[in-house]
Amino acid sequence: MGFEPRTYGSENRIPQDPINSANETQSAFKWRGVLAKSALFFFGIALWSRGLSFYAYYLLILAWILDSSLTRFGETIKEPFVLAMLMLCIVLALGILWSDYPKFGFKVWNRYFACLIFIPYFSLLNKARVSWAMGGALIGYFGVLLIGIYQWLIIGAQGIPPLKITYLDFSSMLGIGVIVALFLAGTSRSNKARSWFWLLAVFLLLIQFNQNARGLLFATLVSSIFLIFLLHRKEIKKLLTAMVVLIVAIGFFAYNSDSFQQRLGQAKSDIELSKQGKYDTSLGYRFAIWDVGLHGIGERPIMGHGTGTAAPYFDKTVQTYKDGLYKNLPTFLKTYHYHNDWIEIGMQIGVLGMLAYAFFLWNWFRILKAHQLGILGAAFMCYIMLFGLTDVLVIFRQNIYLLLVITAIGIGWQKAHETTSLQTGNT
Repeated sequence: MGFEPRTYGSENRIPQDPINSANETQSAFKWRGVLAKSALFFFGIALWSRGLSFYAYYLLILAWILDSSLTRFGETIKEPFVLAMLMLCIVLALGILWSDYPKFGFKVWNRYFACLIFIPYFSLLNKARVSWAMGGALIGYFGVLLIGIYQWLIIGAQGIPPLKITYLDFSSMLGIGVIVALFLAGTSRSNKARSWFWLLAVFLLLIQFNQNARGLLFATLVSSIFLIFLLHRKEIKKLLTAMVVLIVAIGFFAYNSDSFQQRLGQAKSDIELSKQGKYDTSLGYRFAIWDVGLHGIGERPIMGHGTGTAAPYFDKTVQTYKDGLYKNLPTFLKTYHYHNDWIEIGMQIGVLGMLAYAFFLWNWFRILKAHQLGILGAAFMCYIMLFGLTDVLVIFRQNIYLLLVITAIGIGWQKAHETTSLQTGNT
């Protein structure tokens, strides 16, 4: 007796349970949502630690991929700010092609390329996740701030040595905090909240006055005055009150800060020594490296000397430039960068690079302005421009991440608020 093969029609197939399928899909969405929230939260804390930040980058990218954000990459890249960021990285990468030091070129390029972490961070943000990102950023910032206060008051140290945060990094972090606190004080509807934000801004400014970063303090003060003017320019009484409070605080801190008085005296001494042809001082070194940098840009103004060539160019050129006036400076301080954003990038890739960098900053302002954060964006750009007169922004990686995180959270918060307002209006 043989057995005939048994066939099944479509009506005999085991049907899938639509409820279980829906539950599995919902469970996957929840799991990806938890991972995304965790990545955003962890990044805000970990960006201050070089060890933890390594894991935070990859966790953020993993969450971005699993969240199907890659399918929305085309939408994200349409943001002018993201497009400008990519353009700057591409121009710097091209500069490696005509560099005599490709190894250094990749190192310089990597500093700017690190800004692209904004893409997954920004893409992951939505109404449900913005509070998690904000929570991580606040815990990270105020946690580091407390450690910095301990180092300043108890240990008597500059910066935060346990976290390898220099006094320049710490001062930059404080300056950003002052600007954000003043912005929130000026835009808050609650009198109590305004008072607290003003107290926070003044307190952060007090700490910054006791760090040895003159250029960053100057950038903070000018940007803060500019911010207050933009916030209250139509309300003369509020403008005058805010200006008086800030100027009194600045005067009091300047007079009572031993660190500020010492650095001011050192600046005067450095200028006098520079007039005597002695450039092995903090300011003198900057004068010298700017002089050589401008000379280098003049030699190749359009394409520059190639990404990664700037620092070696200085060490080589000072041996003969102006009859060796600066030839001893490479032994005084190892050459890393030109202590000026525009000279640094102009040396690398000339006017092409400076235009790409200007386009990047302009679109940074534009994306903030497009989401009703134009005044904060203007203050940030003022800070970055003044910051860039004496230092190079991308060297301060933790602080550029902080600025990018604030930008992303601010936009995410505005989008969530706009959605809530629309829903309330429709109701």
